[in-house]
Formats: sequence, structure tokens, C-alpha cells
Amino acid sequence: MKKIITVALCALAIVSGSFLRGFGQDAGSKEKPFGVHFTGYVNCDVFFDSRQTVMSREGQFLFYPEKKNPDATGQDINAKGTFNILSIQSRLTANITGPDILKAQTSGVIEGEFYGNINPNINTFRLRLAYMKLKWKSTELSLGQNWHPMYVPGCMPEVASLNSGAPFLVFSRNPQVRIAQDFGKIRLQLAAISQLDGASNGPDGPSAKYLRNSILPELNVLVQFSSKNEKENREFTAGASFDYFMLTPRLCTEVILKPAVDTVINSIVTHQEAVVATYNANEKSYGLTGNIYAKMMLPKVTLRLGGVYGTDCYAFNMLGGYAVKSIIDTATGAVDYTPVRTASAWIDVKANGKHWQPGLFAGFSKNLGADTDVAGPLYTRGGDIDYLYRISPRVTVRVSKLRLSTELEYTVAAYGTTGSKARVTNAKEVGNWRLLMGVYYYF
Repeated sequence: MKKIITVALCALAIVSGSFLRGFGQDAGSKEKPFGVHFTGYVNCDVFFDSRQTVMSREGQFLFYPEKKNPDATGQDINAKGTFNILSIQSRLTANITGPDILKAQTSGVIEGEFYGNINPNINTFRLRLAYMKLKWKSTELSLGQNWHPMYVPGCMPEVASLNSGAPFLVFSRNPQVRIAQDFGKIRLQLAAISQLDGASNGPDGPSAKYLRNSILPELNVLVQFSSKNEKENREFTAGASFDYFMLTPRLCTEVILKPAVDTVINSIVTHQEAVVATYNANEKSYGLTGNIYAKMMLPKVTLRLGGVYGTDCYAFNMLGGYAVKSIIDTATGAVDYTPVRTASAWIDVKANGKHWQPGLFAGFSKNLGADTDVAGPLYTRGGDIDYLYRISPRVTVRVSKLRLSTELEYTVAAYGTTGSKARVTNAKEVGNWRLLMGVYYYF
């Protein structure tokens, strides 16, 4: 009986495979190979920090150093180094190809790693990318979770750290629908975007609900110019994008009409609950961000650079956010909001050696505050930081399917006092040295 079942299963597998290979093809057409091709890598990172840091996933993703925290004797509690060894970045990618649909080439990508989607879930498998693509001669439609349009993979720094240069540039993956049209060497792209892992901040902490409750998706338009000469190993790409979104931080407000009271009569405590009035709220906060980038690849060296200027860049894993500007109705507790602006610039250069690829990354970010006085609170990242900068030289060695990277990353945060316009004064620098050694085995 076991042999009969085994033979039956094998026959079913053969028939199913033949059916799937031919699915979706017109009668008489030549068979086109399609299916799923798996790639990825096994990773091990070893890193040392000279002090405590603002980070996620046990230090795997580094933002900047923690501010000084003096004890009773004036010693800085955060001036304590750390180390870790992690393999949570190990990655699996499924590249999917399929038959033409509506005269368009179809493909898809599903990619995940063991990074976890929140800190308590570290070491669990989480989704990075999951999108499908329909490509016509000069038009491309993509649907699913992909890199944010302001993060252009081919034009981003090749640092060894998982942060890819954040918080000096946009680093986010988002569910989205994007359509691109090519006009020769120029590409025009439009995208409608939601939030998931990278979410805006608000009264209830980071959450995608502030964007969802605004009904309108985040909107992005991108223009890019590309020119390649594969024979001479030369490439030039430059682009700019503009991004707009609207947040609804609160759906309602609560105003205490009469506070809670405890009365004691004959040693008996009587508690009377507070009388609270709830009012509908629909005030908005707005974000508008511009991003520019460029890449120049020559036979021996590749140069990449970019800059960002934005209002409320929190969801992009950058400095900034928004704040309560003022109370516009004391009776209902209604408030209005104002964005906290951010500007940043970065540059990355690397040698194009076959085995040895030294490189250098440098970035600078400035907290520009709000354009008016704020009443608070602030829903920002790094609200007490005036500026950040980072310098990180690296050396990468590639041997067949093995890659070894060593990077020395020096990041400085200038902490100070947050003023009336959410600008920081009297800032003092705090620096962190990180030595990172990463090993990758590709398959």
C-alpha cells in the first residue's frame, strides 16, 4: 500500500508540474520558462559600540548615540560600551517569473528575513518585500510592498551597516501602488502609499492609523534620468521626488468638566468619577518632502550622493515630526499642528575592484524646527537634537559567494535644549564609535 501511495504522489507531482509550466500560455505558442528562483544570504554581524545608542533590534539598526545621563556623582551612565553578535539579517528572496498577461511581462518578488517586525519579535521571520510587476514596452505597474519611492536601491550607499545610511536619508518599505512611464532615458513615476513598519508618530505612539484615518494615501511623484554604457562600465543616474501626506492625529478630544473626587464620611471613602465630555476631532497635520539623488559609476569608482528637505520625516526613519502648535478651542480641547522640518545631505564613494572594494560614507542632518511657536507636545524623533553627522570608512572583500565587510562608523549627535519653535540651542556633541564586521554567504 505504501508503494502504491508513493507512486501515486510522484505521478501527481509530475502532472501538476506539467500543468503549472503550461498554465496561462496560448495554444500553439512556444513555451516560456517561468517559476520561482530562490536567492539570499546567510549573515553574521559582530559589532562593538563605545557607548549606549538609540537603536532597534538589539543594536542591529543604529540611529545615533544616546545623550549623556549623569548619575548622582556626575558620571555618564550611558558612557558604557556594548557588543553583540547577530544573524537576524539572514535573508531569503523568491524571484517569480510568469507568463505574459495583457501583453505585459509579469514578475514578482517575495523577500523576508529573521529581523522581526518589532523589537519583542526579534529572531522571527518578517516580510520585507512582496510585490508584483506588469511591464509593457515603456510602462510599468507595480503593486505590493516595496521600497519607498524616495529610497532608490541602485542609488543608495553601500555601507556595511543595516541602516543603509539612515537617519541621513529616507529608509522605509511601504505597501504601495506605483506606475512608471519611460520616455527614452527619462522615467516619470507616480505612487500611492500606505504605512506599515515605518509609521508616523502621534498621541498614541508610532502607528499607521494616523495616515489611514486621513483617507487620502501618501502621494509621491518621481522624475529620473538614466544613461548607461555597459561596454565601458559607465552609468549616470539622477532624480528627484516629491512626497505629500496628511495625518489625523486624533479622532476625538476629552475635556474634564469635573475632576474625580474622593470624600471621607465616618471613615468611609466615597469615590466620584470625573465628568468628561468627548468631542469629535478632525484637525490635520501635513508632510511635504523633497528628495534628490545621483549616481555616477566609472570603471574604477562609483559615486553616490543625495539630499532631503522635509516636513515631518519621522516615518522615513529620519529626524523630525510635528508638534501641537496651539489650542484653538479651550472648550473642546481642539488643537492645530505644525511640522518640524529636517534637512540632510550624504555622499558615498567606493572603489569598483573585483575583490577589494574600499569605500567611505559621510552624512549630515539638521533639525530646522518649526516656522512658528509651538505649545507642545512634540511628536518627533530627536526633538532635542540640533544636528547629526556620521563618517564611516569601510573595506569589503568579495571571494566567490563570500563577502566580508569591516566598517568603522563614527556618529555624533548634538543634544541641547528644545526652544519655543522646536529648535535646539546650547547643543553639545556626543559621539559613538561602532566597529562592525559582517560576513555574508550568498546563494
